[in-house]
Amino acid sequence: MSVFFYALPGLIIAVVLFAAAKVVRRSLELRSAWDSGLTAEARCLRSYTTVSGGGNDTSVTTTLHHVYEFTTRDGRAVRFEESNGRRTVVEGDIVTVHYTAQHPDKATAHEPSRARVAAGTLVTLAFFGVIIAFCVGFMITYHEMSAGTDALFGGI
Repeated sequence: MSVFFYALPGLIIAVVLFAAAKVVRRSLELRSAWDSGLTAEARCLRSYTTVSGGGNDTSVTTTLHHVYEFTTRDGRAVRFEESNGRRTVVEGDIVTVHYTAQHPDKATAHEPSRARVAAGTLVTLAFFGVIIAFCVGFMITYHEMSAGTDALFGGI
């Protein structure tokens, strides 16, 4: 039974670390695209929304997605999807995208905003740190409590 009190927090920590890696990777992708200096005119091929939540009495979250297509300087056609874009962009609109020559599929139509992305990344990582600290604290407390119980009852 005590495995449960180590495995569950350990699983939560693993998921949080995976999510943190994704947040940092996307932040670095955005920064690379903005710093590359490569831009292109892209056409919005499609926009749609996804909805999550709403079960029981939870809040509903709506995410706006756009699908863009552009041609790189070397003539390759690239199509990519991006979430949380500008709400004023609709199908058929032309937008400027930023991309890197190595990974044009990681392009972004977001306007360069390094400070906002850095702040968002730091806040998210701080939140993840709190979750990890809580899980580690829970495991340490359980370990100390179970060690004290074993000593008290002689390992019964």
